[in-house]
Amino acid sequence: MKKTDQTPQPTRREFLKTAALAAGSAIFVPTIVPASVFGPHAPSKRINVGCIGNGRISRDHDMPGVWKHDSARIVAVCDLDSKRVQDARQLVEKYYTEKGAKQFKGVRTYGDYRELLANKDIDAVVISTPDHWHALVAIDAAIAGKDIYLQKPTSLTISEGRMLSDTVRKHGRIFQIGSQQRSSPQFRYAAELVRNGRIGQLQTVSVGLPGDPSGEEEPEMPVPKNLNYEMWLGSTPFVPYTEKRVHPQNDYGRPGWLRCEQFGAGMITGWGSHHIDCAHWAMDT
Repeated sequence: MKKTDQTPQPTRREFLKTAALAAGSAIFVPTIVPASVFGPHAPSKRINVGCIGNGRISRDHDMPGVWKHDSARIVAVCDLDSKRVQDARQLVEKYYTEKGAKQFKGVRTYGDYRELLANKDIDAVVISTPDHWHALVAIDAAIAGKDIYLQKPTSLTISEGRMLSDTVRKHGRIFQIGSQQRSSPQFRYAAELVRNGRIGQLQTVSVGLPGDPSGEEEPEMPVPKNLNYEMWLGSTPFVPYTEKRVHPQNDYGRPGWLRCEQFGAGMITGWGSHHIDCAHWAMDT
């Protein structure tokens, strides 16, 4: 279903009511299923994927990471910004059309991720929302029976991360976190050098990150009609809308929410989660 201007918009309060869903206890690990498992890529054997959050990372990394595999097909996109939803639909349909699917028009659009999760035809989701929405969307996806690829960071708090882990285990879902830097050959090579003692006895590991200044104060702005800002805030405290606090309205440049503490943790969860992960990888810990 597509949202219309007359459709009631969900509020942050409604979402807070779902935040306590979890049971069991587990630690899960990434699972990768090779395309060869699926045999011929008939439509009935493809993995139908829904992409939740259609901003810069989704367009540049996550959707291309899905559509390059014949064993999967993006069938739905979802965002709280209706302009970005339509841009995502056009982007995916253009790719499949150029790949040989004639005039492919098979992508559904959603303004509420819960409606996407209710679609029984969708097997898995790719979650590329701002950080403060990661845990709850992934928890709801697991409860809905979807397998999950979640952009890093898993969550902004330990308790949210534990709740997500427990829910994924309880519902028997496949979960992978977006530590795709491990797929870059230089990081694998560095891990091999360390593990095989090529640099000698490891004594100290330092992880360096650039600064990320917050920028100037910006006055309150009218909320664009195409953005469900109340829902975008999620469980975080209300703050007035400014374009730099959310994301650019006319392009897919780096969004300002990355520099706001209530929505993310800046470079620590941005690049830091990659580099710290690769350090752990090299140390085999």
